[in-house]
Amino acid sequence: MQAASQRATVVKDKVKAQEFRVPFRDVDLNGEMFRAAYVVRAEEAVSEFWRRRSAGNDPWFNVAKVSCTFHAPLKLGDLVHTHVGVSKIGGKSAGFIVRMMRGDEAVAEAELVWTTHDQATREPVALPEDLRDWLYQFLD
Repeated sequence: MQAASQRATVVKDKVKAQEFRVPFRDVDLNGEMFRAAYVVRAEEAVSEFWRRRSAGNDPWFNVAKVSCTFHAPLKLGDLVHTHVGVSKIGGKSAGFIVRMMRGDEAVAEAELVWTTHDQATREPVALPEDLRDWLYQFLD
């Protein structure tokens, strides 16, 4: 049996949500999910979101910022839905917002900002126009 089952939901060719069940390994002695686990789950959701892009010449990305706002603690066994959107599109960066819901209750929001770099030199580069166009369809 998987400790945390995950499933991506595709709506109109867009990845909008994943779900996971809070596993024992992510719970502290108070019965609440570790705060760092929220960030891990947000990164997993963005990775699944990104998997829908099938372009092979995108720039290399580096995580520049991660922030998380907690609304309610998650407990062992809670079923959580993550919804991913694009929060901002800059000249050399893109931001992703991951909303975590337990039923109709918002439990957390995480924002991850990725910056673009040349794959060979790791120097900052502009977001390619086709990538910007792809990201705009998910702008929240």
